[in-house]
Amino acid sequence: MQLADNSIEINHHKNMEIYPRYIQPRVIEALSDSPVVLIHGPRQCGKTTLARQIADAEGFAYLSFDDDVQRAAAQTDPVGFVADLPQRVILDEVQRVPEIFTSLKVAVDTQREPGRFILTGSANVLLVPRLADSLAGRMAILRLHPLAQTELAASKMDFITALFNSAFTAGVSGRRLGRQLADRISAGGYPAALARTTERRRTNWYRDYANTLIQRDVHDLTRIRALDMLPRLLAMAASQTACLVNVSELASPFQISRPTIREYVTLLSRIFLIEEVPSWHNNRLSRLIKTPKLHMCDTGLACSLLGLDAERLWQDRTLLGRILETFVFQELRRQASWYEEMIFFSHFRNKDKLEVDVVLECAGKIAGIETKAASTVTGDDFKGLRILQDVAQKSFTTGVVLYDGDAVVPFGKNLYAVPLSRLWEVH
Repeated sequence: MQLADNSIEINHHKNMEIYPRYIQPRVIEALSDSPVVLIHGPRQCGKTTLARQIADAEGFAYLSFDDDVQRAAAQTDPVGFVADLPQRVILDEVQRVPEIFTSLKVAVDTQREPGRFILTGSANVLLVPRLADSLAGRMAILRLHPLAQTELAASKMDFITALFNSAFTAGVSGRRLGRQLADRISAGGYPAALARTTERRRTNWYRDYANTLIQRDVHDLTRIRALDMLPRLLAMAASQTACLVNVSELASPFQISRPTIREYVTLLSRIFLIEEVPSWHNNRLSRLIKTPKLHMCDTGLACSLLGLDAERLWQDRTLLGRILETFVFQELRRQASWYEEMIFFSHFRNKDKLEVDVVLECAGKIAGIETKAASTVTGDDFKGLRILQDVAQKSFTTGVVLYDGDAVVPFGKNLYAVPLSRLWEVH
């Protein structure tokens, strides 16, 4: 797959780095055949910058619903507001005015032509059926994540294609990261956080980000009273990243029922702070654990909530291994967002506690990823992958243990130990 050379400035600060956003060609392609294109993802991940960089050359107007006046106007008279919009316009943070979706549908049906509206949203409309359904067949939806390691490195590495084609050759093919691994994990991928000059300033940014997001966006989505509890719940979720979802454990510090905690977890998912990954299964194996796995949206945010800087993370090998799993999962999710075909993510675990951290499915092909923070790999590290290989049979393409080494090592048919650095670096 060919990646784009297009680069965009993350924000308007002169000292900010310029990074490529590899989803850009997908957005341009969607504008060529869809009346409405929605770019959604967490706040501060670069949605507005990406939309404006694409749209400025095409003469799009720009309106933000973070502006109190614009938001009030749209809420008071959504029909009239949409009728008065320019022919081509960006509507930023559209989740703050859900009333507008029906009016956009009418406008599109009245004058159906591609590339009329670019919407950005910091809440997942796919989890709000009435919003998604109102523009069904008229809207292309693209997910923007915080920066991937491939984007930070401006690399052309296409790990997913190599994974599905089992295109790994034995020999030195990577580099050991060592302590740099902890630095990358704790930094995360939010452009504004990465622009901070010290680790302490970056940590403070993440904490302020989480609190502001909960106070503003959650308040827009629901009228729950216990907003002050949500930051603590988010910190609890961070402590469970890469673990099977345990609602009872999440609820234990609070005097709140399990159904209410479940509702709050869904809210955190809707604003892209956490993600629940389903278990992989097929009908051939009944001894599977069906519980989803929890992942934080970004390891920089997770480390901040847990009070971990790079050094403390590096010293705590157990926690490092777990947060590394989330780091790898999120890197694969980010790379999948610009992949040419849809990729489905899950995890695999049986009742004997043999597991595969990440399972990827695409066009009938299945691949599995295990993660390991150590610089050595043994045959035992492939136990879960071998079971997945046996169950998936002909659909199985490749099983990989990502480790902190510098060489690709075969461990059987289509089973490889692969350096972590190969996720984003070409060697």
